[in-house]
Amino acid sequence: MGKLVWISIIIAGLSAFLGERVVNFRKRALASRELVKNHLPNCVPLKNLDHGSEDITILGNGLALISTGLQYPGMPTSDGPGRIFVLDMNDSRLKPVELRMPRNFDLESFNPHGISVYIDPSDDTVNLFVVSHPEHKSQVELFKFVEDDFSLVHLKTIKHELLHSVNDIVAVGVESFYATNDHYFTNPLIKGLVEPFLAQPWSNVVYYSPEDVKVVSEGYYFANGINISPDKSHIYVADLFDHNVHVLERKEDNSLVSIKSVDVGSLVDNIELDPETGDLWLGCHPNGLKAFMFDPNDPAGSEVIRIQNIHSDQPVVTQVYADDGHVLIGSSVAATYGGKLLIGTVFHKGLCCDLN
Repeated sequence: MGKLVWISIIIAGLSAFLGERVVNFRKRALASRELVKNHLPNCVPLKNLDHGSEDITILGNGLALISTGLQYPGMPTSDGPGRIFVLDMNDSRLKPVELRMPRNFDLESFNPHGISVYIDPSDDTVNLFVVSHPEHKSQVELFKFVEDDFSLVHLKTIKHELLHSVNDIVAVGVESFYATNDHYFTNPLIKGLVEPFLAQPWSNVVYYSPEDVKVVSEGYYFANGINISPDKSHIYVADLFDHNVHVLERKEDNSLVSIKSVDVGSLVDNIELDPETGDLWLGCHPNGLKAFMFDPNDPAGSEVIRIQNIHSDQPVVTQVYADDGHVLIGSSVAATYGGKLLIGTVFHKGLCCDLN
């Protein structure tokens, strides 16, 4: 067989492979999906959040902690470093206030992503865990939240080779947590372009404590949001590119055993829980292609989905909010308190709506 024939065969093979990968990526990104608006009443934009509200967690007293200013490849960049805000959900003014950062903390490199809170039962100290990406690396910053003067005290920085591409985090102790790695590779070009194109289930979940660090669950296409059930017996993990939420049982050694997954038909970002009902509230990207390739003339939409009775044989999956991007671009999180719904975004504004 001649050289030109071999070259033709190789080119044809590569073309077929690339074509199949493009089709697969578009399928996983829900690139052809068009969204029908499904708005809630009395939605108002939150003040001061001009550079995103990527993750939100609400304390039992109604104080919502919000991470903002995430610098993420492919997304519009914000001016200045990242910040943490607090919003009192009991205050009708709904005005987020920036938390005062400690002087000994390197604020210039602060690039906050997922957040989680652990309240120490021994003294009610509120420990705030923040995933940060200085120079696009991954580490976890641990703070003490001081409610009296809305400030943060920096306790420590946590780094580990297994925490190489952290997206979200759920705290389970004073210094322990579960975290999702959304990519396998660390090189920005490979993880940002090649890995999504290959679309292999290479990402994972890591358990961290000062005494023990280990991979506890793997096989995700893009492990994203993570949270814990009110009774602390189960962990929930969002797989962005598989359009589902995984339910995993916690064991005594902090390992995780897969129970099932629930399909939601959207690209799930962060997961928040209603502590009373156990309902899961999901901030979702209805069209991943628009989310990853930002075009101001055709913005990415926003979607909020609720899962009720997730441990039953027939969980109830409901779309609560949907917008085509002309009101809210790129929703990443949804959290509820007192009949209101907070919707955060990767780089756009935040929104507060009445649920009733």
